[in-house]
Amino acid sequence: MEQVKSPTALFFPGQGSQKIGMGKALYEESAEARAVFEEADDALGFSLSQLCFGGDEAELALTANTQPAILTTSIATLRALEARADLPVGLAMGHSLGEFSALVAAGALRFGDAVTLVRLRGEAMQHAVEPGVGAMAAIIGAQLEELEAACAEVSGEEIVAPANENGGGQTVVAGHAGAVARLVAAAKERRWRAIPLNVSAPFHCSLMAPAAERLAAALEQIEVSPMRFPVITNVEAEANHSEARVKSLLVEQVTRRVRWEASVRKALHMGITTAYELGHGKVLRGLVKRITKDINVTCLSSTADFDVLDVRA
Repeated sequence: MEQVKSPTALFFPGQGSQKIGMGKALYEESAEARAVFEEADDALGFSLSQLCFGGDEAELALTANTQPAILTTSIATLRALEARADLPVGLAMGHSLGEFSALVAAGALRFGDAVTLVRLRGEAMQHAVEPGVGAMAAIIGAQLEELEAACAEVSGEEIVAPANENGGGQTVVAGHAGAVARLVAAAKERRWRAIPLNVSAPFHCSLMAPAAERLAAALEQIEVSPMRFPVITNVEAEANHSEARVKSLLVEQVTRRVRWEASVRKALHMGITTAYELGHGKVLRGLVKRITKDINVTCLSSTADFDVLDVRA
């Protein structure tokens, strides 16, 4: 089995980790982080930084705003960290949207391209289905095979399928609202926990096909560079070294499930023992703890975190 050159990985969060105030301390304390936010503002044509630092919570929660906000905060954290330390990195990976951050970290995507891509991706995912047509729910306590069988049983002529394999017995499903509601009822009959999620669209299922088409068209104009280290992809849960495969994998990811648990296990098998979660929140550290105790995840979101780690070059 392939082994990493360094046992250290970079993990990048996806949608759901956003919060007003994210990145503000970094912006104030790090010139490198400030430059990232300024580049995002210029690329998008509006002040994403002000939305992140002191905007309206509901506006930040809009998918088209959330995705570039999370990516920008993650890369600002990365650039601030790189200015302090020369960390040897074995691989990178991200949860859903976080895969774009991982590709920027690996040098495959330029940040300016990535932030405009995820803005478009967010808009496209938001508008792929009419409001109320789709839904998502978290199912806890089901084996994946059992859950897939339950989805097939209740779907009828609609769609409901696993969308996020988060680990620790938690799987998020997505699809038509009616089919998701039937699955929630079936889950409760099986004594699984079922939690309907307050989301704006049914992400990572076949209903997102229009969004995948829009992303594919946008990616045609983007240059992908060779990667400094591999990125474990959401679609395959395998390490990708080839820049030639980046675009197709990102397009597939829009309609395919996020295989986070398998991705973490892949990182572990490749020799990863330490990971840094870069950006706001601690979502991924919590997910990894449910999967394995053999990868130590440290969350970095401010220069104070770097000081505690004493990772200065």
